[in-house]
Amino acid sequence: MLKRKDINRILVLMVVLSFALLSGCAKPPTEEITKAETAVAEAKQKEADLYVQDVFAKAEESLKKAKDLVTAKKYKEAKEIAEETARIAQQSVSMVEANKAKMKEEAEQMVKDIQGAIAELKTSVAMAIKKKAQINREEIQGMIGKWEIDMVNIKDQIQTGKIRQAYDPLSSIKEQVKSQAEGIAAALEPETADKK
Repeated sequence: MLKRKDINRILVLMVVLSFALLSGCAKPPTEEITKAETAVAEAKQKEADLYVQDVFAKAEESLKKAKDLVTAKKYKEAKEIAEETARIAQQSVSMVEANKAKMKEEAEQMVKDIQGAIAELKTSVAMAIKKKAQINREEIQGMIGKWEIDMVNIKDQIQTGKIRQAYDPLSSIKEQVKSQAEGIAAALEPETADKK
């Protein structure tokens, strides 16, 4: 049988081991947070923030959550979230090239579509002028000139690999051209209605 002295030693040993285990778990996950920060920074450097915005944003949010958990001294959860952050950031990097290629293809198609729409708009403007429709000719022609200059810059951006920087203005120009075309079509409508 165990003596009282032996039982006390065992209890003291168990308490010391328990304390050692608890204090070992209570360390902030500094290494994991650093790895997560590095992974997010590398993803941004590789343009994940431009071409995989949703996944990159998830990585940034996850990193913030991990840091908040460290502040709240929830180290185990913070470690898990930091590790997940690194995985998400790496996933975003792996998706960049495919998304960039897809966006480039879409941008090149938009350039063609917009150029065609601008040519149609010029024809509509000429028709509206000929039919003496109520349009602001100078304003529309000024906008067409600006769009044509913008399109040259956008093509350069696409050629130099700045696809996102080209894509957003393309979308805007496309909407503006469409709006002007609708305005001219509306101005020409009374002419068509009168002939019927």
